[in-house]
Amino acid sequence: MNTEPSGPRPAELAELIAACPWLLGVLTVVRDAGLPDAWVGAGVLRDLVWGRRYGDGFDPRAVRDVDVAFFDLHDLGRSADLAATDLLRRHEPAVPWEATNQAAVHTWYESVFGTGPVGALRSVAEAVATWPETATSVAVRLDAAGTLHVCAPVGLDDLLDGVWRRNPRRVTVEQSRARLARHEPGRRWPGVRVVPP
Repeated sequence: MNTEPSGPRPAELAELIAACPWLLGVLTVVRDAGLPDAWVGAGVLRDLVWGRRYGDGFDPRAVRDVDVAFFDLHDLGRSADLAATDLLRRHEPAVPWEATNQAAVHTWYESVFGTGPVGALRSVAEAVATWPETATSVAVRLDAAGTLHVCAPVGLDDLLDGVWRRNPRRVTVEQSRARLARHEPGRRWPGVRVVPP
């Protein structure tokens, strides 16, 4: 499997993904579904990497959701997220899909998270840069040639080196503390280092 961009850290991530037929299948479904600029990222990548490196292994049955970030400026309604999720579910019903149009996040973020308004995002990469932890601010996709593309606007070090750290770009300290309590990274992945928010 080739990676884009190249380098030691994307290749390291690609090696872990290549060794997981389940995740390769997920990436293939997303590619073949035809959603615009669609990527798989966040928790599922963290679960794979940290399960293999810092925990008891990776079990796809324990994955809470598979975040699919896509970018479609032509339909900013919440129904687009539901339609995209349903499309993926029809392709592979056993996967807990959660598709979100990153072009529309600014239309609902304030009401869902109780924060102030946020600006419109211009790309999936810009969206990934705002995800809650630096280790989960990563997304990947397969192209038609089987090349793995890596989107890691804040880098891959925290994901690959097992560091739970708040991404300050959008998540408040309070939100981060709640996520830390809910996800319990120290219990789930004993080798992970937690940087308190």
